[in-house]
Amino acid sequence: MSDYIVEMRNITKRFPGIVANDNVSIQIKKGEIYALLGENGAGKSTLMSMLFGMYEPDEGEIYIRGEKTQIESPNHATKLNIGMVHQHFKLVSNYTIAENIIMGMEPMKKALGFIPMVDIKKANKEIAELSKRYGLEVNPEDVIEDVNVSIRQRVEILKMLYREAEILIFDEPTAILTPQEIQFLLDIIRGLRDSGKTIIIITHKLDEIKQIADRCAILNRGRLIDVLDVKTTDTKTMANMMVGREVNFKTDKKDPVFGEEVLKVDNITVKNKDGLPVVKNVSFSVRAGEVLAIAGVSGNGQIEIADAITGILNVDSGKIYLNGNDITDKTVRQRIDAGIDYIPEDRNAVGMVMDFTLAENLALKSYYNEPFSIRGILNRPAFDSYGNKLIEKYDIRSSQGNPTIVRTMSGGNQQKAIIGREIEHESTFMIFVQPTRGLDIGAIENIHRQIIEERDKGQAILLISLELDEVMNLADTIAVIYSGEIQTIADAKNLTLDQVGQFMMGVGSDE
Repeated sequence: MSDYIVEMRNITKRFPGIVANDNVSIQIKKGEIYALLGENGAGKSTLMSMLFGMYEPDEGEIYIRGEKTQIESPNHATKLNIGMVHQHFKLVSNYTIAENIIMGMEPMKKALGFIPMVDIKKANKEIAELSKRYGLEVNPEDVIEDVNVSIRQRVEILKMLYREAEILIFDEPTAILTPQEIQFLLDIIRGLRDSGKTIIIITHKLDEIKQIADRCAILNRGRLIDVLDVKTTDTKTMANMMVGREVNFKTDKKDPVFGEEVLKVDNITVKNKDGLPVVKNVSFSVRAGEVLAIAGVSGNGQIEIADAITGILNVDSGKIYLNGNDITDKTVRQRIDAGIDYIPEDRNAVGMVMDFTLAENLALKSYYNEPFSIRGILNRPAFDSYGNKLIEKYDIRSSQGNPTIVRTMSGGNQQKAIIGREIEHESTFMIFVQPTRGLDIGAIENIHRQIIEERDKGQAILLISLELDEVMNLADTIAVIYSGEIQTIADAKNLTLDQVGQFMMGVGSDE
């Protein structure tokens, strides 16, 4: 009997124009938490997609519980007790939680003694009991489109557990969670390990690896660099090996040189679809050459502020001025043309057209202007030329370059594409919402440097981030929001991390 529950030997996987995995070998012990660490596009998800039967390796062998196995499909992987929570959830939005979990394994009953039908009552009861057993409480009758991201993730985990998975693969499980939700999930993963499950976690978040992983395999551009014992390896060593160079965790920046006021938000109130105010009489301004960061716990109105400035949401009362001009009632395109660039929180729904090519997405802000459009006709060579420039400049990795459909790209490289597009648009005011969510440490370092470079060029920048370290690292001025209201606005040098945290909970003092 093998010492390993999973062995992947000399795995190579090629796609057109790229070698995603190059002769990779890993061995995973039963009952351990094994992390796969690497930059965006390093081949982590591809490797695990082969273990889950979504791809077949071009070369190499897979052993499960010591037996050589050709995993032909996700259904085959499920029969081998392998489950996977994907980075982009695989849920049917208008189905209930229970319906999503039992899909393909529905408990049946006979109506009138002979008509087969799904026993949804039994399913709801089983899902409720399963969710309580693992500390993943959900209401089985809730519809997926009505629940938040963390609940959807619980549903994905419960899908695995319902199918009695013993080997659980998590692909970037914390990329879209708040800090509080992340800690809850890490506790759940520990509990699953303690109950005898084997956990494989794909991530690039070093602090999370240090908290929960036993061993860590580091990939760089498809190759296995090393397998490390997490307890005896510091995060800086991991980061340097992952990126292939020395990583600087602190962004170097000069003192700001403030110019004229670029954005003025004057006493705005924004209501949600139920007519309740989520932004309450908020006022602030951002000057040229300034990074103003809004810090707050998720759900306190900061996203609605960004969406109101860009025109995605209507303002119920108050005014918004850009370069002295009232833009409160302008359309989204009019605001873009007036000088607003926007990196949104939800890159899939708002930031990109997922079934367009990379070149098309990179030109989304400019396609109707020359050289992309000449007398109303799209100029495809201009798209390709511009795409090549941004792909190289922002290190956007994809299988085919310009023709790549962005849906097939890793989340981190989608984010790089959005940021490159917005920076290159060269407007006077930029909004960054969670700009480094889903990015590896090397990409985070680059994005932080680019933000400071834009600020030093005289750009006015509004940063909205749930990462307090990011706020403290980049901001010249910090506004803290709680329950839709600004608690304080102060020079970043005059605020400590603890003070910002207190204001975020609504208990700070402005003295």
